[in-house]
Amino acid sequence: MSLNNYPAAPTGSRRISQQLNQTQIRKQERANQHYNCSFNELLQQELGRPQGVKLSAHAEKRLQERSIFLSQEDFTKISNAVQKAAAKGSRDSLILYRDMALITNITNRTIVTAMDGKSMEEHVFTNIDSAVIIK
Repeated sequence: MSLNNYPAAPTGSRRISQQLNQTQIRKQERANQHYNCSFNELLQQELGRPQGVKLSAHAEKRLQERSIFLSQEDFTKISNAVQKAAAKGSRDSLILYRDMALITNITNRTIVTAMDGKSMEEHVFTNIDSAVIIK
């Protein structure tokens, strides 16, 4: 049996196909609007955007166990400290803030663990390449 013996597709399916194609074209046009910026413009936008600091599950647990509560203002100050450490090329930093010590992965912008004054009795911190003191 040759292909010519098959009936033509109904006009309704052609309309659906055309509508799908038009929808895809509109989606692509909207996506392309984001690419109209130069690379330098996009880079400057990303660099200017404030980056938040995340808490690891371990850090969240430690904060709860030690009854340490961080406000939005605290997170802003910590985020600024992380930004400064990143600018200096740090990867893992000890951030001293109030009576807390925060071990922070600078690359991932993540607080890995948190200690209060009582927990810092050993006075030894390992696997860090920098320290930032927030006043």
